[in-house]
Amino acid sequence: MRIVGNPAFTYADLVGLAESSDAVADVEVTAATKLKGPAAANVPAGHQRFYLEGNLNALLGGKKGLPGQISWLADVPLDAANRAPKLKKARLLLFVDAVAGRPGEVRLAAPFGQIAWSQEEDARVRGVLRDLNATDAPPHITRVGNAFQVPGSLPGESETQIFLGTDDGRPVSLSVLRRPGEAPRWAVALGEMVDDSAAPPAPDSLLWYRLACTLPPELPENSTADLGARQADAARADYRVVIEGLQPCERNFPAR
Repeated sequence: MRIVGNPAFTYADLVGLAESSDAVADVEVTAATKLKGPAAANVPAGHQRFYLEGNLNALLGGKKGLPGQISWLADVPLDAANRAPKLKKARLLLFVDAVAGRPGEVRLAAPFGQIAWSQEEDARVRGVLRDLNATDAPPHITRVGNAFQVPGSLPGESETQIFLGTDDGRPVSLSVLRRPGEAPRWAVALGEMVDDSAAPPAPDSLLWYRLACTLPPELPENSTADLGARQADAARADYRVVIEGLQPCERNFPAR
């Protein structure tokens, strides 16, 4: 996992924001007031704190509803000329948390939880929310369990299976198949059995995110505790095949 310099929101950024927010909304700003003095304490350098008010265009998703009008604080980056952007009438995508005892007031779920609306970003956010709310959404991975490694009948032939723990107890496993003269093939299975339908997850899918952004870079020692030395080495090598196949979980903003 790494944080890169490109300021665009990656798939991992959007999933992390959406999962940690009470609500995700499409909002039009109706008033933007610059705050100064004590009300703007601890504002990061190169930012201006605003008190914003807006009308709800659409509630895209989340654990809680929102009223038609909301208010919130945002520390907004200044431009190269040290000027604050014009926010009144701006259309924004907000990832917010409710403020207890203050109806209509929300708090950004993260300092970067305010995104300029565009058709592309709207579609990406809606896609993430669909993934998260799907009845067959993959579970959260909580740990790497036991690994099993079985040599084949031919030299260079083997199969490794690695079981993963999940937050709801649903079975998830990784498998790596090696055959002589072929590149190793790996797959992930969401079920008790690994069959021919198992395959690597599509990039920028929720299953990819669950694996790429959670799995440790190396197979834990306790996963191979029941294997012999040669089988343990083979299992570790096969686990690296999976990690390399997933590619890094890239984030442009810190995980929440």
